[in-house]
Amino acid sequence: MSRVAKNPVAIPKGVDVTISADTISVKGAKGSLTMSFNSSVNVKAEDGQITFAAKENSKNGKALAGTTRALVANMVLGVTNGFQKKLELVGVGYKAQAQGKALNLNLGYSHPIVYQLPEGVTIETPSQTEILIKGIDKQQVGQVAAEVRAYRSPEPYKGKGVRYSGEKVRIKEAKKK
Repeated sequence: MSRVAKNPVAIPKGVDVTISADTISVKGAKGSLTMSFNSSVNVKAEDGQITFAAKENSKNGKALAGTTRALVANMVLGVTNGFQKKLELVGVGYKAQAQGKALNLNLGYSHPIVYQLPEGVTIETPSQTEILIKGIDKQQVGQVAAEVRAYRSPEPYKGKGVRYSGEKVRIKEAKKK
């Protein structure tokens, strides 16, 4: 059996878990999430825990059980605490501004970039060079952060661009004559 799937997911107080034939719904203080899982995975909720097991003893079944467990653990964490990613803008004149359900970015292009936020994600800009992306779905928060970063990813010669907080950018040495 998968080592990940052996560990049950604890259900904290205030979180409701509903399991049907091939879907699981998690409802908490911050919202609710629903996910469908493979039919070769057995999911049970009992005694304040969710347990996972492969129905057949195959390598694929064990892998799916571990993956399902990890995704459900992220759902439980998301509806209780939520997830956030922090981006930093490095470069002269690079700035960001949150305006409702849109993010205005000035990243050195001739035009400003307006990024429309998907449903379930919020953006804050504590300063002009910091972006905080928050939401309850870990995958969606990471996807939004990756899409914003892709507008101007850090370049290796001066290090300018949009980077994750704490990301180290290796600076290359410039060409010498």
